[in-house]
Amino acid sequence: MKVNVNAVNFNIDGKLVDFIQIRMDKLEKYYDKVVVADVFLKVESTSEKENKIVEIKIHVPGDDFMVKKQCKTFEEAVDSSTEALERLLLKRKEKIRTHI
Repeated sequence: MKVNVNAVNFNIDGKLVDFIQIRMDKLEKYYDKVVVADVFLKVESTSEKENKIVEIKIHVPGDDFMVKKQCKTFEEAVDSSTEALERLLLKRKEKIRTHI
């Protein structure tokens, strides 16, 4: 799966990109037809501690899934986003399996 990581208004370090790539690769275990994943990282300028936003858009043949999470760290947001995507992909796989 091809993963595009985009940081909005800041520079991203290599460790975070590697972490995102590893987490996204695990999604293929649940649904192997994922084509591309677009990951957008944003920092919201508020006084709250939970100002890191991660948006993940996954392109699957015939459909797109998008998850948006806001947490204290990017790692935490990526983890919760990928968990939500796992549930979505499993639901999609089950839906396709019942229609065949």
